Amino acid sequence: MFTGITEETGFIKSFDGHTLVVECKVILDDIKIGDSVSVDGCCQTVVSLSPNSFVTNVSSETLKITKGFNVGTKVNLERALTLSSRMGGHIVQGHIDGTAIYLGDYTFKVTDDLLKYIVYKGSITVNGISLTVSNVRQDKFGVAIIPHTFENTTFKYLKIGDKVNIETDILGRYVENFLSWKNNIIDENFLSENGFV
Repeated sequence: MFTGITEETGFIKSFDGHTLVVECKVILDDIKIGDSVSVDGCCQTVVSLSPNSFVTNVSSETLKITKGFNVGTKVNLERALTLSSRMGGHIVQGHIDGTAIYLGDYTFKVTDDLLKYIVYKGSITVNGISLTVSNVRQDKFGVAIIPHTFENTTFKYLKIGDKVNIETDILGRYVENFLSWKNNIIDENFLSENGFV
């Protein structure tokens, strides 16, 4: 589990379609083989370490759902949350739901299957960055960015037309699943039976 607060930006040194090598400095001080690291929002397991990089094995599911990993690009990195960490962003699993296209002006085009989970003033993760949704309309959503986030993540490198990884807020997916399970309906009877009324 992560918070969506980028600890550093790393660099994709190599990727052969399965093995990913990421160059970095800061997070190497406190990771070991078997640890989870968010790479542009994708939860990856560290399988080996060197003095200036870590290696992960990328699954076919990750490649199918995400924007992929291009050699030579910068990526947002975050170590897994610990019980003693502050919860600075929001609950992020590192399980990408799909991708969106950057339209400029902090706005992204997204498909309806993701848009239904995006709510005004809700949380969203874009390339592993925890952000607040500033508007939702038709097939687009916008996010609020402060200068610190812009300068300390890969957001400053985004160009119009770039594809980004999206993880929607897990709470919306749980609610949808609950309501669709065996015709669950939240009405006055449900609230009464469960002690809410």
